[in-house]
Amino acid sequence: MTKEGAETEAITKHEQIIHYIKSLRLGTRISVRSIAKEQKVSEGTAYKAMKEAEQLGIVSTKERIGTVRIEKKKRNSLDQLTFGDVAEIVEGQLFGGEEGLKRTLHKFVIGAMELDAMLRYIDEGSLLIVGNREEVHRRALEQGAGVLITGGFNTSPEAKRLADERGLPIILSRHDTFTVASMINRAMYDRLIKQKIVLIEDIVTFGKPADVLRLGQTAADFYKLSVLTGLTRFPVIDDRGRVVGMMTAKDAAGSPPGEPLGKLMTRHPITAAPNITVTSAAHTMAAEGIDLLPVVDRSRKLLGVISRQEVLEAMRFTGKQAESGETFDDLMGTGFEMSREDDQGSGIGWKYRGKVTPQMSGPLGTVSEGVLGTLMMQASRRMIRESGRRDHMLESITTYYVRPVPIDSEIAIVPRALEMSRKAAKLEVELSDVSGLAAKAMVNFQLIDTY
Repeated sequence: MTKEGAETEAITKHEQIIHYIKSLRLGTRISVRSIAKEQKVSEGTAYKAMKEAEQLGIVSTKERIGTVRIEKKKRNSLDQLTFGDVAEIVEGQLFGGEEGLKRTLHKFVIGAMELDAMLRYIDEGSLLIVGNREEVHRRALEQGAGVLITGGFNTSPEAKRLADERGLPIILSRHDTFTVASMINRAMYDRLIKQKIVLIEDIVTFGKPADVLRLGQTAADFYKLSVLTGLTRFPVIDDRGRVVGMMTAKDAAGSPPGEPLGKLMTRHPITAAPNITVTSAAHTMAAEGIDLLPVVDRSRKLLGVISRQEVLEAMRFTGKQAESGETFDDLMGTGFEMSREDDQGSGIGWKYRGKVTPQMSGPLGTVSEGVLGTLMMQASRRMIRESGRRDHMLESITTYYVRPVPIDSEIAIVPRALEMSRKAAKLEVELSDVSGLAAKAMVNFQLIDTY
């Protein structure tokens, strides 16, 4: 068998396994060994397919349960944790109520009060976080709440029976109550931030037929499809739906109608995975000068296409959304304000002012070099947004540290535009405290016009 034939067979088996897993009933337990036996493939092939299925979100592996077929979560419900998610976050073990793991968590309640007072806060969909209080465990289950027992404690067989009967989980964790509450809160907060990050899969309609050409067609087919759609760029796919080339008007120019596409198309075209960010796609399309990007799976099978216009519209929409959680960069920039003022007689410019806090210190007790670099970057981005309100991507930054900056210092950051065009910006940034210049940076951005 040729190398190409072996690769085709491997891909066929891989896709066959994924299709089989998708056909399984939700909640079905599966394993690498059972998949290999059922599909008559090696355990290595089954293992790779299982990892792919986990990335696709159609299976999940949980401690003491194994790998289970699950329903793929929609991105718009990322902020909603399930009890199963909580079990993973707190490194917990399931003691009872396995069927309740897929239920959505409504709220969590810390059991640090008298029983009667606690019950007023517990309702269906709640998760009670509590230590070794067996009566509380039972009463919480009776009110429709799951139970997370902290400190490495266990509970009674009666509570386990009740959990199994009502389909409500009892999760055991070795961590203390404060730690697990912090872990859950951090996970919920992280999901709020992820909600703002738009991926290709959020804006592409998979399964919708795309305008494509097939290997074996000719230049005449390209011209016909171009006239029909008004487009000038199409993916070329083989008989198994894999992207093997890209055909454009430039490729077809001057070619006779009967010329095969295989001789005209651009082979090994740039493609995108569905889980990359829209910003990354915009950067790729701008850098490569392309207006259409095929979206493919790991075997390069075409899932859909995305245009430059769709990407830019998504970026514009994202920029208008309200903030839904602060990142580390946001926290560093808290308290810093941008203003326009006279820059020592050289004209009106932008100045970024604020006070550095002890949390920004490095190992030597002065402000971390990473924090200073981030603050200079934030000042640069703010200047671009305030001046032209345009989206941008960092291309390079060179930073020079002149001397240390003590904590609690008042600092001023002044970005100046050295060059500014429709596609690029080059900035010089100076950071000073009361003693004078402390750091300097040269920053280059690629500007992405979304208007």
